[in-house]
Amino acid sequence: MPRTRSTGGPTDESIFTSAPVTYREVFDIARPAAEVWAELVSDAPLAWCRELSLDWTSPRPFGVGTTRQAKVLGALKVQERFFIWEEGRRQAFEVTSANVPVFRRLAEDFVVEPDGADRCTLTWSVGLEPTTLGRAGGPVNALLFRRLFAQTRRHFPA
Repeated sequence: MPRTRSTGGPTDESIFTSAPVTYREVFDIARPAAEVWAELVSDAPLAWCRELSLDWTSPRPFGVGTTRQAKVLGALKVQERFFIWEEGRRQAFEVTSANVPVFRRLAEDFVVEPDGADRCTLTWSVGLEPTTLGRAGGPVNALLFRRLFAQTRRHFPA
C-alpha cells in the first residue's frame, strides 16, 4: 500500500481547537462510563459506525504509543498512534500515514466522564489540516463525521 506520511509535524491536543477544520460532538449517555470506555477499547471499537473498520496493531494493555489501523469507507487506509491515554477516561490519536494524501494532520479525541452511577458524557473531538486534495473533499468529510456522530447517538441512547 503506498503511504502518505503526515507532514504537519508532531501532534498535540492543541489540534482540537487550532486546526483549520474541527468537529466536536457531546453525547449524554444512559450507561455507566466504564461500559462506554469498554466499548471504545474493545476488539471492535466504534463497530456501530458502518463507515469504519478498526484493528488494534499493538498488544494490550493499551497506552500512549498504542497503534491501530483504520479503513474509512473501504478505501481510505490510515495508521493511527495514540498520544494521549488516560485509562478509563480519555484517548486521543493522530494519523501517522494514509494511502491517500487528503490531510497534513488529523487527530481524534474521546473523553468519557461519569455523570452519576448510570450515566456519562462522551465528547468526541476532531482536528484536521487538509491538503489541497482534502480541501476539495471538505463537504464529504463534514458528511462523514455527521454520519459517524449520528450513528454514535443511536448506539448510545440518552
